[in-house]
Amino acid sequence: MKTKKIYENIIDTIGNTPIVKLNKIAEGVKSDIFAKIEFYNPAGSIKDRIAKYMIEDAEKSGKIKPGDTIVENSSGNTALALAVVCSLKGYNLKIVIRDSTSPDKLKILRALNVDLVLVDSTLPPESPDSYNNLAPKIAEEIPNSYYLDQHNDKKNNEAHYMTTGPEIWEQMEGQIDYFVAGIGTGGTICGAAKFLKEKDPNIKVIGVDPVGSIFYEYFHTGKKTKPSSYLIEGLGDEFLIKCVDFSVIDDVYQVTDKTAFEMTRKIAEKEAILAGGSSGAAVWACLKLARKIDRPARIVTIFADSANRYLSSIFNDSWLKEKGLL
Repeated sequence: MKTKKIYENIIDTIGNTPIVKLNKIAEGVKSDIFAKIEFYNPAGSIKDRIAKYMIEDAEKSGKIKPGDTIVENSSGNTALALAVVCSLKGYNLKIVIRDSTSPDKLKILRALNVDLVLVDSTLPPESPDSYNNLAPKIAEEIPNSYYLDQHNDKKNNEAHYMTTGPEIWEQMEGQIDYFVAGIGTGGTICGAAKFLKEKDPNIKVIGVDPVGSIFYEYFHTGKKTKPSSYLIEGLGDEFLIKCVDFSVIDDVYQVTDKTAFEMTRKIAEKEAILAGGSSGAAVWACLKLARKIDRPARIVTIFADSANRYLSSIFNDSWLKEKGLL
């Protein structure tokens, strides 16, 4: 009888997530679509990878030690991942998070005793108290603190270059034509894309950006546009950030909240996979790509997190109706 491996702690279970072929959702297109299911990670999202990698890298380089305070701004998933890693490694954690973040994420964070600083999501990007500006300021005020900075520290990309990209390549046995992923901090898509393109330069990479974010317009025109509000969590930004490396991205598609959320619910209905809103955005982009190329191809995408973070929002008809999306 094969002996099951016993892990030393929950952090050691991060990574090596499965890839699943999407069948019913891809009916009518010639391409095969595959999703890497990242909510199999212990804290429930792809951000577990960077929480482990960036904290352990900071430890090795002597930047942090147990008892220090880790500060980060997050739309929820990185916060949850850091809550697990910091708890087991002996760090305090302070998270700056928008007050518009899904109630489900906030409840889980509070259950993990994370120190939350809720910021007004309507503040303009240039405000010193806005989501992107407040976290580094807080870190400067707290003794023995370390600002992780997932948006600008390329260790984020490196985490996916070292783990996500190689896993995809191995699981797909090198048979990949397109890699499709949302652009949030940029770490996932750019880190994995760099690895995959080094293995096969013919692989094309498609980014997905919500309407209201600045990445789509900047990629296609080189111009910085004024951001506007949107509801998809974990995608897009109001600033150009250092972890987004456009040199490894071949095209960017733009998706609306309504389209992304409708597809998220369709994934649950057709594939019995309870994924989050960014997954709906990614599948919509995969189907748009498949129809555009209209030929057999192998398309791989990322399901970054699960529906359990959006039961009060995306999977709640009353919330959708309130937002004008039903």
